[in-house]
Amino acid sequence: MNTHSVDLVERFWRDVWIARNPDAVDELVAEDVGITSGNVRIDGREAFKQWIATFLASIEDFHFESVETFQNHAGDRVASRWKVSGRNKGFMGLEPCGTPFEMTGTAVWHVREDGLLQHNWVERNALEVHRSVLASQRERASATH
Repeated sequence: MNTHSVDLVERFWRDVWIARNPDAVDELVAEDVGITSGNVRIDGREAFKQWIATFLASIEDFHFESVETFQNHAGDRVASRWKVSGRNKGFMGLEPCGTPFEMTGTAVWHVREDGLLQHNWVERNALEVHRSVLASQRERASATH
């Protein structure tokens, strides 16, 4: 049983997302890491790092919080609830407008026996965030006309 899997995922959150450092994945994830999010799959460490950098660049005043993290008995699966907040700077392809938002999600990680993160399945409330930011943009546009 790998008893350090929660520590590994919490380190990932801290070193990559909270520190806003995509290069930190080099020490934490497998070269052939896979991420599945919103029916989109990202394959490989370099593609994952680029995805993280793009994500971070689209959010002003970025803040990440790990809400809770726990693992299965074998330690090869870790589930984590998280929260991201900030202001839209092109998030999800939207026009940058500075609208504040908060997004919550759940990540389930596969942890290899050698202590590297192998795969991450992500579910997030992206549709609700997208709708909220769009509504804010429409309100601002109608207020200026």
